[in-house]
Amino acid sequence: MQQWPEEKIEELIDSHTDGMVYFYTPLCGTCQVAGKMLDVAVELFPNISSGKSDLNFMPRLAEQFQIESVPCLILLKEGVPIEKIYAFHSVPFLYEKMKQIASK
Repeated sequence: MQQWPEEKIEELIDSHTDGMVYFYTPLCGTCQVAGKMLDVAVELFPNISSGKSDLNFMPRLAEQFQIESVPCLILLKEGVPIEKIYAFHSVPFLYEKMKQIASK
């Protein structure tokens, strides 16, 4: 999953595109595990725009999205946040969540 700057996330929102953004912090062990699961699930949906960002450098977006903790995956439908996921249960769980935005 590609590292996205704040501008890329804003571009995704402004273009009303379907996609997802994964927020993490580098010292978070749970984020490391969640990121690996997400990497597997993302490969199954090459047409969904997806990126990751270190929340330490995104205070404005953290407030805008009201992110409470990391890891956090925000699913966007037409640029609008439709769901925030904090518990990355399994790859099949993430696959099902991603399938929702791919088919809505």
